[in-house]
Amino acid sequence: MQLSFMEMNSPVGLLKLVANDAALVAVLWENENPKRVRLAELIEDQQHPILLETQKQLNEYFAGQRQKFELALDFEGTEFQQKVWQALLSIPFGETRSYKDIAEQIGNVKAVRAVGAANGKNPISIIAPCHRVVGANGKLVGFAGGLENKDVLLKLESN
Repeated sequence: MQLSFMEMNSPVGLLKLVANDAALVAVLWENENPKRVRLAELIEDQQHPILLETQKQLNEYFAGQRQKFELALDFEGTEFQQKVWQALLSIPFGETRSYKDIAEQIGNVKAVRAVGAANGKNPISIIAPCHRVVGANGKLVGFAGGLENKDVLLKLESN
């Protein structure tokens, strides 16, 4: 399946938005590790309707005008990863959860490390708010976009 992409500037750097014909499949970081999210060949498309809508909603989010995204999402990953990513979508704007909270939510209390690994592979950053997952002590830990950007996103949501 062909994937389309466009790039957008944001307060957390250049983001690469990726979609198929039906849904958003990725929001990637400027200094993205190419092995973190593996995608098929990408074709640039500045007029792709899903990408344009994603850009619009992200701009509203960064401007403090949107707390919930309304986009079709297409996550590609294992069944376990899918459960973790769906749990991310349930974390309310302005709140955080620990890896342990997510493990309990998906019914696998011993999977804290695996939740961390799945969280780190979340392909749809910001929209599926992996930045809202923090260490058990409340500290900022691991984030594909960098801890500085995680801090920016959490502060944006605390206003």
